[in-house]
Amino acid sequence: MEKSELTETGSGLLAVSVSPHVKSGESVEKIMWTVVGCLIPPLVLSIFLFGFQTLLITLISVGSCVATEAISQKLLHRPITIKDGSAVITGMLLAYIIPPGVPYWMPILGGVMSIYVAKHLLGGIGFNIFNPALIGRAFLVATFPVAMTSAWLAPIRDGSVFKYMGSGVDAVSTATPLFILKHYGIAGLIDKFGSLSSMYGNFFIGWRPGCIGETSALLLLLGGIYLLYKGYITWHIPVSMIVTIGFLTWAFGGEKLFTGQPLIAVLSGGVVLGAFYMATDYVTSPTQRSAKLLFGVCIGALTVLIRLKGGYPEGVCYAILLMNPLTPAFEQWFRPKRFAPQKGAGK
Repeated sequence: MEKSELTETGSGLLAVSVSPHVKSGESVEKIMWTVVGCLIPPLVLSIFLFGFQTLLITLISVGSCVATEAISQKLLHRPITIKDGSAVITGMLLAYIIPPGVPYWMPILGGVMSIYVAKHLLGGIGFNIFNPALIGRAFLVATFPVAMTSAWLAPIRDGSVFKYMGSGVDAVSTATPLFILKHYGIAGLIDKFGSLSSMYGNFFIGWRPGCIGETSALLLLLGGIYLLYKGYITWHIPVSMIVTIGFLTWAFGGEKLFTGQPLIAVLSGGVVLGAFYMATDYVTSPTQRSAKLLFGVCIGALTVLIRLKGGYPEGVCYAILLMNPLTPAFEQWFRPKRFAPQKGAGK
């Protein structure tokens, strides 16, 4: 037993704190800032792909989330904990799941909704029912649907990072792969982005239209693998979610859409970002391994259902939000068996 577990009473006796006594060098602050570090490379790529406005949008989103966190905790008479990095992660994720061409004031509104409404009005960190960043995005889609579904920018294709910087043209608008798949099928996607073989490489690296931080499956996977290595997340939710999306879109996508091309379904949206960085949120996801597997499968199935049958091309955001409130039920269904005799047993 460690000395730190013992306290000396006034009578000279030692009092032992309640078990279990788990010692770890990890902390909430360390984990949060590690996740922030894993999210930096996709931001750097987005700056090269879409321009410096993506950096400004991200900084505004993070700043609004941190400021709202401090103000909310002050108003609610709670300790101010902006140094733990949780608000920074929310701001980054919010920026990563909105189009790169939105007005600069929109992430401010999303940040207030994410932190004040979805987080602190529900009790603060550890008590929120829904993923705060996804609530912020859902709010922006509901209130500003035109901007959130049309402010897409085409990647700079000629290798010049400053192609439209300083030329009087801010960006070139375009459609996302999921939008083209939804309305024109795989033939339209090939007509827009070239052969399937080239799409695999470009979409995996991140050379495609999309939200600010969702385009590069490669960089997001590298960050996710590092989080797995550190033990901050487990493979159960990301793998089950991605496999389910790939399989169901292959099986039920139809000849016009995804049949035979499950990789396109995984690489052309926010699947990897959602699987590793949002569906695995500690507060809004189950802790038991079996529950995590089913949780990921359900998110994947809902994503495919929304993509194929809903009016919106992408379904990751709403699939995760729909599953978040079921986390307590998953914990109850998959709770571990008790081996110690219960009170009153054998009477």
